[in-house]
Amino acid sequence: MKRLSLCFLVAILAALALSCRHRVDPPTPYDLRIPPGFPTHLNIPADNPMTQEGVALGRMLFEDPHLCGYQGSHPDSLMSCATCHVKAHNYDIGTENPRFPDGVARGRTTGIATRHNVMPLMNLVFNQEGYFWNGSVNVQNPNPQMRTIEDIVRMAVVAQDEMCGTEAAAVAAIRADSRYPEMFKRAFGSEEVTMERIQKAIAQYVRSLVSCNAKFDRYLQGREQLTPQELHGYVLFTTEEGADCFHCHGSDGSPLFTTNLFYNNGLDAVFTDDYDRFGYTGDIMDRGAYRAPSLRNVAVSAPYMHDGRFKTLDEVLTFYNEGLQYSPYVSPLMHKLQEGGRHLSPSELADLKAFLETLTDEAFLEK
Repeated sequence: MKRLSLCFLVAILAALALSCRHRVDPPTPYDLRIPPGFPTHLNIPADNPMTQEGVALGRMLFEDPHLCGYQGSHPDSLMSCATCHVKAHNYDIGTENPRFPDGVARGRTTGIATRHNVMPLMNLVFNQEGYFWNGSVNVQNPNPQMRTIEDIVRMAVVAQDEMCGTEAAAVAAIRADSRYPEMFKRAFGSEEVTMERIQKAIAQYVRSLVSCNAKFDRYLQGREQLTPQELHGYVLFTTEEGADCFHCHGSDGSPLFTTNLFYNNGLDAVFTDDYDRFGYTGDIMDRGAYRAPSLRNVAVSAPYMHDGRFKTLDEVLTFYNEGLQYSPYVSPLMHKLQEGGRHLSPSELADLKAFLETLTDEAFLEK
């Protein structure tokens, strides 16, 4: 009897040991701290809560050039999210890269250019108005595969003008890397690599990209002073008689420096792009309208506009100052359309630029 009891005890201990070995601790909730004044309504799907482990996995996947599904090392066949969304350029593409990057396909570029200039990836967790330049990725889209950041990840992997891969190839390439099984286990409870989990992890990482520590933020918090030139630029930015930027880039005083809405800003008089806001809504008054991007880190976010036509901030300011073009679809917020622009003096333009440069968040660009 004692021997039987001893064997039973050993069996129980062995079972407990096996259970402990296979037990997976739940992931740690990610502490997404909302900066002062920022919106409190966050764009986080209920089925993909942010966790520390998920964000860490997402960052590695975001930067992994094998995400395109190619398991070799040919440089023309490797592309990651970070290839076009460069951290130092506000997760924009930067002027040293092609204005419209080509997709990749097994040892050669596809030669198919992206439809629009790359958009920065920051503060997207606060955006409730949809994604892309025309806002076509949003929760109301009838296409269930074009509603969330998670969907954008899949689209980037398979699109010919981006990674030009397949879901199966991407999963196989990530699964073949010995670094990932444990990370997937910590983030999602098992080592299984799926496209859905890849999408969710990268989306978590993108939502963690919050920029909130520019010089202007520190000024508002009383921790730093602006120069007289920067202060005058701020006045120009926020007044209709000045540069009148604030209507589209923060009319409610939002520190996001965008309404995330869509405007025809007088950039063109003739329209050939089928992927403007009109291409999505079908409303003729949306012809030539695109999202007003955030001006946070704008000084490092070149090239500018939906088509990347301007390579410097000075070119952008010159356009708004003297280059507006009339069409029936221009937003009524472009108050100086009939005059062709704001016609600020050179010193006023310099002051406005100085203010815009206070929106650069060095810590965000370096982390």
